Amino acid sequence: MASRTVLITGASSGIGAATAAALAARGFRVIGTSRKPEAMAESARIPGVEYRALDLADTAAIETFAAELGEIDILINNAGESQAAPLEELPIDAIRRLFQVNVFGPVRLAQLVLPGMRTRGRGHIVMVGSMLASFPLAYRSSYVATKTAIKGFADAMRREVSPFGIAVTTIEPGSVNTGITTRREVFIGENSPYRAELDTVLAVLKRNEAKGISSEKTAETILRAIESRKPFVAVGSRAPLAFALRRLLPQSMMERITATLHGLK
Repeated sequence: MASRTVLITGASSGIGAATAAALAARGFRVIGTSRKPEAMAESARIPGVEYRALDLADTAAIETFAAELGEIDILINNAGESQAAPLEELPIDAIRRLFQVNVFGPVRLAQLVLPGMRTRGRGHIVMVGSMLASFPLAYRSSYVATKTAIKGFADAMRREVSPFGIAVTTIEPGSVNTGITTRREVFIGENSPYRAELDTVLAVLKRNEAKGISSEKTAETILRAIESRKPFVAVGSRAPLAFALRRLLPQSMMERITATLHGLK
């Protein structure tokens, strides 16, 4: 496996950077994308990682990027953005952008690398989602929807590509300390009736993410998933307990528990 080529999106920070570093250390050829790799500080560049520019919001750029890639053995669709807002006040253009970056871009990349994988009779596509796809949270509707969509694409395509030696894995991280709190887009009106609850949720998210597992721990999970070719892995936020409860309790009760854990009555 160490001689194979891995493409990982969003490799300039957080989970992407940690995973790129772990793969490079194991001898993989790693191509890591960033919107502006030329702006990365030298200290942020990981030895052994080939940085290339890619903006998932630009459909034409994705096509051009893929045409110049060559053989890809493992695609890790990691890059994404985050939003929080009451649905009533969430701009439709913001929702469109989030779906482009979190869903349409990654799915298009998968479509473009699949023919080569199928021809060679091997490959692995890893979709980095979120535990929120399994445990929806108020005021995160657009983000939850994108991660649920990614999970749906992965689950449905798995059987399609498995006869050609291609594995598909969904990773669902819980709270990870990546600094995403400072990068999350928040939409809320000045006199919004939802402001108090949204502020409560954001405060809990900030606290949970600050105490969350490290990007390196998540990267270890991704590497194990690649080695084992497991279809689904969740990590962080007491995932084993959370998914055990989800199997045992009614959906309505799990939704109430999720809300309560985030300060909502």
